[in-house]
Amino acid sequence: MKTYKIAVIAGDGIGPEVIAQGIKLLEHISALDGSFKFEFTHFPWGCNYYLEHGKMMDEDGIEKLSHFDAIYLGAVGMPGVPDHISLRDLLLNIRHSFDQYVNLRPVKLLKGAPCPLKDAKPEDIDMIFVRENTEGEYSGSGAWLYEDQPNEVVIQNGVFSRNGCERVMRYAYDLAREHKTSLTSISKGNALNYSMVFWDKMFKEVGKDYPDVETHSYLVDAASMYMVKDPARYGVVVTSNLFGDILTDLGAAIAGGMGLAAGANINPERKYPSMFEPIHGSAPDIAGKGIANPLASHWSAAQMLEFFGYNNWSDKIIAAIEAVLTEGTHLTPDLGGGASTDEVGQAVIDKII
Repeated sequence: MKTYKIAVIAGDGIGPEVIAQGIKLLEHISALDGSFKFEFTHFPWGCNYYLEHGKMMDEDGIEKLSHFDAIYLGAVGMPGVPDHISLRDLLLNIRHSFDQYVNLRPVKLLKGAPCPLKDAKPEDIDMIFVRENTEGEYSGSGAWLYEDQPNEVVIQNGVFSRNGCERVMRYAYDLAREHKTSLTSISKGNALNYSMVFWDKMFKEVGKDYPDVETHSYLVDAASMYMVKDPARYGVVVTSNLFGDILTDLGAAIAGGMGLAAGANINPERKYPSMFEPIHGSAPDIAGKGIANPLASHWSAAQMLEFFGYNNWSDKIIAAIEAVLTEGTHLTPDLGGGASTDEVGQAVIDKII
């Protein structure tokens, strides 16, 4: 029997509540399958850990995580800890250290999910965002000069390398080819005259090796408009770190809300562990109330199973989520229901046999 070692960082706020439901689901599926199992190791890292120890994770945290097959992350962030510390010292540290250069986020309107777009159907909103995840605008390069002086200057660099752009674009082209759909590149080459002009150049250059893939290129402002007015035009989308971060939240809004938003941080070469997470944040206002929506943690668990090669179980999870949404009996308040986190979690498990 294959054993997958999973590092669990439940994190802050509702993180522990929703990750617990994802773990129950994964254990249920492994028991049904019988050919694999999961071994979960929990780490107490996050903002509470920071308040107690002055750091978001252990000094040797990356070394500890390197021995696992995958990382299952809940949520990071809470009042009292600056966001740039909670983000950069844990989540971005893991992404960069393990070269998780593909951030994979499905933007798919599931059957039964609410959609704010008039007359939108599930087949109209079915896209996969491939976000460059280790450099670009989030590389952490820059300078802060003359702090608190009248001539104070802050410089934030966007770092775009040939290797960084080419590898994420090839991943996106391969994905579009596999799914037999179009590939859209989103940039801002008219205003960012170095970084985004280079991005556009690289997209065309890599595309020469994929003549069978239909391609489109949009400026980010036009692209965001099209996501609302005509989302059906998108299949696979590739974009930079910052634009991908913003547009996938817009995608979550049109595809049922943040409670249904999942993401995978992938190291395609599997040299390092990949990380899977619901992307809704820690939601401290509802933490501890037992009403957090666990469906995004289920979806990220499905992404983990797909990454390990169990596409059949991944598909069954998505079908189970759709069944729960369509029935409408077990929904958390964010989806208009009155069910608890545990009730929704169990409802999904009950659909998988």
